[in-house]
Amino acid sequence: MDAEAFEMLSHSISVSPSYLVPGEESTVELPSLDDLGQLPTRIDSIEAEESGVAVIDHFPFGSADSIWAPFRSQCDWEFAHWAKIHGVTSSAVMDLLAIPEIVERLDLSYRTTRELNNIIDDELPGPPPFQCKELDIGNEELQFFCCDTLQCICSLYGNPDFVQDLVYAPEQHYTSKEQTCRIINEMHTADWWWTMQNQYQATLELRRPGATIIPVIISSDKTQLTVFRGKTAYPIYLTIGNIPKNICRKPSCQAQILIGYIPTTKLEGITNKAARRHAVANLFHSCIEMVLVPIASCGETGVPMMSADRVWCWCHPIFLVFIGDYPEQALVTCTYNGQCPKCQVPRNRLGKFQAFPSRVPSDTIDTFQLADGDIHTFHKACHKAALKPVFRPFWGSLPFADIFLSISPDILHQLLQGVMKHVIAWLASPTVFGSVVINACCRSLPPNHNIALFAKGITMLSRVSGKEHKNICCILLGLILDLPLPGGQVPSRVVKAVHALLDFLYLAQYPSHTTETLQHLEDSLTRFHDNKAVFNDLGTRENFNIPKLHMLLHYQSSITLFGTTDNYNTEQTERMHINFAKNTYRATNHKDEYLQMTTWLEHCKKIQQHAAFIKRQQDQPEQLGRCIVMAIGPPRAYNGNLQMPENPTIKAIPFDDLAMNYGTIDFLDTLADFIAHVNNPGALAVTLHAQREDTLIPFRAVPVYHRIRFVAGGDRNTLDTVDAVHVRPERTDMHGRIIPSRFNTVLVHNGQDCVHRKKDHRIAQVCVVFQIPSKVVDEVFPSCDVTPPTYLAYVEWFSLLPATPNPTHLMYKVSRLLTQNGRCRAGIIPVDSIICSIHLFPQFGPTTPENWNTFTVLEQCQTFHINPFANRHSYFTFA
Repeated sequence: MDAEAFEMLSHSISVSPSYLVPGEESTVELPSLDDLGQLPTRIDSIEAEESGVAVIDHFPFGSADSIWAPFRSQCDWEFAHWAKIHGVTSSAVMDLLAIPEIVERLDLSYRTTRELNNIIDDELPGPPPFQCKELDIGNEELQFFCCDTLQCICSLYGNPDFVQDLVYAPEQHYTSKEQTCRIINEMHTADWWWTMQNQYQATLELRRPGATIIPVIISSDKTQLTVFRGKTAYPIYLTIGNIPKNICRKPSCQAQILIGYIPTTKLEGITNKAARRHAVANLFHSCIEMVLVPIASCGETGVPMMSADRVWCWCHPIFLVFIGDYPEQALVTCTYNGQCPKCQVPRNRLGKFQAFPSRVPSDTIDTFQLADGDIHTFHKACHKAALKPVFRPFWGSLPFADIFLSISPDILHQLLQGVMKHVIAWLASPTVFGSVVINACCRSLPPNHNIALFAKGITMLSRVSGKEHKNICCILLGLILDLPLPGGQVPSRVVKAVHALLDFLYLAQYPSHTTETLQHLEDSLTRFHDNKAVFNDLGTRENFNIPKLHMLLHYQSSITLFGTTDNYNTEQTERMHINFAKNTYRATNHKDEYLQMTTWLEHCKKIQQHAAFIKRQQDQPEQLGRCIVMAIGPPRAYNGNLQMPENPTIKAIPFDDLAMNYGTIDFLDTLADFIAHVNNPGALAVTLHAQREDTLIPFRAVPVYHRIRFVAGGDRNTLDTVDAVHVRPERTDMHGRIIPSRFNTVLVHNGQDCVHRKKDHRIAQVCVVFQIPSKVVDEVFPSCDVTPPTYLAYVEWFSLLPATPNPTHLMYKVSRLLTQNGRCRAGIIPVDSIICSIHLFPQFGPTTPENWNTFTVLEQCQTFHINPFANRHSYFTFA
């Protein structure tokens, strides 16, 4: 690309006066600086009369007595909500409204979709409107739709749904009063916010005492809108670090705002490929710069903002984190593919386990400022610094911004669809284990609620999604435990390397880190690099110069600076694409789509905000107060809440049918033993044996349940997961097909006080879940001092957990306990002593027996290993 072409492209972007689509006024009003004068930064309340005026009185069909206004009634509002939220086309709504007497009978305030849209546009408050900016680049006219970023930040800051959870100051948490072990989870508990407050106290705090920082988080990722036509969208999302992560990760909370659509043109009018690439990069940075102009001017000086409880604060919005896949990371940092966007590591040393100097923003900005002078000099400087010659990077004018530091870890693309994708390919290579034996093991894994079964194996999959890679990681180690390497080589180094990366994956996803767990994260990466040479020895890899693998070196520092990785996960961005790109595009007629998409989004946002207002009026008290509740302890296993069905699956099953269909051969003996233990707590074994022999069972059938359900507890740092234990015999469905039996294995607590110690756990297979008939409970348990458990489970026991795991794969080995006559040792336990389901890896051996399959392997195999990667609870307990 010559100098004249670059200069032409660099200066060819012109912006016309923007026009609002479709509104004309800002929805967020800020007081002028002159009005505030020298008032304190934080004012407990503003008692002005207008601060509480109900704008609902101005609606044509409502008053302050009606929460449905501007709609006439609840029916009028519910119809509008249904028409705009549930993906109904305008034509379908028009056809429904055209039915005679529909409008009159429902007493609707509109007869057409146009009239409904007018009410939404004119009467309902909403988010900042979209603006359309016309761009001219490469003889191509483009439209860039965006919102005022400052207004978006104000709308998030002033959202009444967040008022009790907003964070205003950094904190440091520790596990004990000695403050030796730090806890990091939310963004305000990490180092960046604390350092920023201290480092710039002279420029921020002293200027406006009590000022608070608003960390601005930007995410962007190109997504496909159509499958065959190749249309794409480039949304830009924004949120702020003052909102806790458990709110930000829920799309229904609307804590992430769409602030623009970057044009996705290919600039085919520019024939020179190099010039086209530079023009596309310049277009991206120019669009982001236009979006972030408002915070560029007020990041250092600050701006007053009011939260929903009418408290004003002097706020400094500062760009902090950029969330994106590797191509976007390279694009925003102006680095080339194959380079690290955070440090100055050479390309041929990306695979080294070695720290390299970080990139220096000031030096980079000095390089890009040469673009205003001689183009040849600018190109030479960029080439020397290994930077793309971008005319004006958007972050160059942002105060306190460090674009290289702001690049965040990416669990989805870097680990799941990056490093682990490579590892799976290495293991399936013919020089390692091969795909045939791996798939054979995969087809013989027992089922579990937290495990996805791959009936055809894992190497046959194509276009593997991030969720599928996550499911593969849950079982990957168990597939290779006993497999031999070609030539009789010992596979221990392969197993150790894979285990180390799985440890890193699970540790990196911790919702709360401590100083110790961060050290474990670093240790797991060290173990991988210590054993990775085995793949070189096997001929699978020549080197490990993979940028996504190198990025793992920066995880610990990023977590320390910005909080745990769920504060900035690209999975949230991918989920936002469904709401703000894919579904939005489907609501258009695919002509001039972005104008329609932004209009449709504004209508939906206004309806959603009004729905939230109605809910607050119905559910919440009038006075809003601050009540920040968060878990500050170290990561720990969640305790599931037991949920049993209200009614049994089968009301009564005779004992003989239990033995035949559920395999409870020793049901009567174990039930008698259980009754004797409950009626004689603390008795000697001889006494219990005599009592068992004398126990009479006054019933011959029991109600049976086919599922135990567990719902995760209310820890805000714990994902809302659900676990289940399936206990059902073979059956035939309505089409005559046989559904195999399923009796899951579980983790049982042995009755001690602590449920988090491995020695207090037992593994068992549940054969039946039942109740003692209520009419005979008093007869079976005559003592008034005894409160028998409501739900019981007949289980078959596995051996006690060994004191230490296997030194190679670090998993615990268990086997079935057998009686002298060769039967499985059984017992009856209260259902509430079951902690959760547990997944077991069969000990396959060098080859998988041909008669093993998913539904019979628990009965055919005698020795197993506990899977520590089945879910978070298993990892906390057994890893």
